[in-house]
Amino acid sequence: MTTSASSSIAPTPVKLDPQLKGRLKRLAEARHRAPHWLMREAIAQYVEREEKRQNMREDALKAWEEYQATGLHLTGEEVDAWMARLEAGEDIDPPAAHV
Repeated sequence: MTTSASSSIAPTPVKLDPQLKGRLKRLAEARHRAPHWLMREAIAQYVEREEKRQNMREDALKAWEEYQATGLHLTGEEVDAWMARLEAGEDIDPPAAHV
């Protein structure tokens, strides 16, 4: 048995203060969209942004732990030189990390 996309979406109540609710309504009217659509879009963008932020934080912590364990690193100058070559159109690997 298959379910339609609309049957898999469950309503979630959101309490808004009157001022924010009015602002949302005015913006929705200006955009020719329903306030519900704007709320879903805002929440989707927020969740996506925060997931990326969380992934970046986890990657940074993992890199820090690896650096603490191995001491391998690149200097800022080495990274800048590599990035400059990439920007110039060269398709090169990053320099080798060192102690």
